[in-house]
Amino acid sequence: MNALSGAAAIAGIGATEFSKKSGRSELRLACEAVLAAVADAGLTPSDVDGLVTFTSDTSSEIHIARNTGMGELKFFSRVGYGGGAACGTVQQAAMAIATGVAEVVVCYRAFNERSGERYGLGQADRAMDTSADRAAYSWMTPHGLSTPAQWVAMFARRYMYEYGATSEDFGRVAVVDRKHAATNPAAWFHGRPITLADHQASRWIAEPLRLLDCCQETDGGQALVLVSAERARDLPHPPAQVLGAAQGSGRDQHMMTSYYRTGAAAIPEMGLVGEQLYAQSGLGPADMDAAVLYDHFTPLVLPQLEELGFCAPGEAKDFIADGHLEIGGLLPTNTHGGQLGEAYLHGMNGIAEAVRLIRRTSVNQPPDVGHVLVTAGTGVPTSGLVLGAAG
Repeated sequence: MNALSGAAAIAGIGATEFSKKSGRSELRLACEAVLAAVADAGLTPSDVDGLVTFTSDTSSEIHIARNTGMGELKFFSRVGYGGGAACGTVQQAAMAIATGVAEVVVCYRAFNERSGERYGLGQADRAMDTSADRAAYSWMTPHGLSTPAQWVAMFARRYMYEYGATSEDFGRVAVVDRKHAATNPAAWFHGRPITLADHQASRWIAEPLRLLDCCQETDGGQALVLVSAERARDLPHPPAQVLGAAQGSGRDQHMMTSYYRTGAAAIPEMGLVGEQLYAQSGLGPADMDAAVLYDHFTPLVLPQLEELGFCAPGEAKDFIADGHLEIGGLLPTNTHGGQLGEAYLHGMNGIAEAVRLIRRTSVNQPPDVGHVLVTAGTGVPTSGLVLGAAG
């Protein structure tokens, strides 16, 4: 284990409701989630001395601090690459705590992604700018590759060609997510499971992606509170220790369009994250009792299982078909319903579910959960966590 492993723990989680029209500002959503997380940790806003969020979040740290009653901040940081930042925010917070830079750090993310700016609309209607990212997108958009679904469709088609995967194989991810969401009162799709036939009957978005292969658009906020592992033991809830926290960007990495590197049906950046997580924690795939895998599009769940060592390349479709993502399977996955079933909060709600799994308070709690692996956005520079129960 390294110096980071086990030094910090997630002691509090808090969220707003997940909706399609929040009726309030993104700043208010963020503040509500932060205050709920701080209260869940048994702390007060004045205890907080650090904040971490996404570069894409619209609510700056100073406004969060002023509107929630925090005092001085010793640490504030932001992580880029959209959903790839989720677990990276926890890594930043854990490093700050492990090095003594801060003592109580809150990670947060809030947006009106359904009633406000809808990310699924892609690049075509966005204002032009002169950034390097926009220049890179200019190689894609003239060919009709404008939206995230279209970018992932290209990857999915190559993966199908390489490994013989089918639309039904992708659909099984959606079915298990919606099964878990159906029993989760906080999920948007609570009480609304689907069948594989429902998936196959849903309309095309960008072949081979169907509507039910694509995550929702959500209004809401989610926050997490980190403290030292020692301090966490004196707070109200069983702590979820950060045993591993890593980021990864692969060779010739693009933003969801890494079509030109060797092995176009893989996501090596996630493999890099996995290698670090296992090295830091001293654990391996067989030690993971559950997982929360980033599921903005179903096809990208399959290579995550392969990159993280749960099965060999091309075997994820069989691993899923054998029921291993179910509560009674080898790797119960997305027990909250994932971004397909609960809410799309850029993966932050998935980290909260991992904490509930460690606390043994998930609405779909598998037995004997001691270690949970969590991933952030796929197809982009990404991040991951291994959370564990205190020994």
